[in-house]
Amino acid sequence: MQLIGMLTSPYVRRVAISLQLLGLRFEHRSISVFAGYDEFRAINPMVKAPTLVCDDGEVLVDSTLIIEYAEALGGGGRSLMPTALAERRHALRRIGLALVACEKCVSIIYEHRVRPPEKLHQPWVSRVTDQLLAAYQLLEAELGKAPLSAASATIDQSGVTAAVVWQFTQRMLPQVVPAADFPLLRAFSSAAELLPEFQAAPHGDGTYRDLRQ
Repeated sequence: MQLIGMLTSPYVRRVAISLQLLGLRFEHRSISVFAGYDEFRAINPMVKAPTLVCDDGEVLVDSTLIIEYAEALGGGGRSLMPTALAERRHALRRIGLALVACEKCVSIIYEHRVRPPEKLHQPWVSRVTDQLLAAYQLLEAELGKAPLSAASATIDQSGVTAAVVWQFTQRMLPQVVPAADFPLLRAFSSAAELLPEFQAAPHGDGTYRDLRQ
């Protein structure tokens, strides 16, 4: 199967890391939804990253749904989601908080980089910024209650998502989300980024490198 999209996207990177942890092999094609619009559109007319082209040619979109499919494949006999109901609920809460932070971060970036400056609506940017910070404050509190594992064998999907989104935010909006205000997230993400699965798919315009070959 093929994963389409650039590793500058936290959603693409989240999938790339998850596929590795689940023991699934894939080809990564680093195609931009902007500079590579026509090439991407030929694969997926919606031009949505990430896109997963399955072995039979069927196309899936949305990182959460792609990861759900990957979990169902079960190539490595492992799941990144806890099975116990209470633990699973806690993981879903952490994933939700991280994805809200990601969504709001992307919204702020688009406001400043895509929308013409004269059309920027500061009250809206301020509102989204408040939502971004609220999501991170809640996620930091969650890590204070129960630390996340930063080991390849035990990291779960909430850990993958939190680490990837934090790395993305710090690369793109460090002035909006000061790292010093979130010491637990900063420490956890730093540890997770040292894992081989994260290093094989580093944030940037490069291509995932299968370190198992």
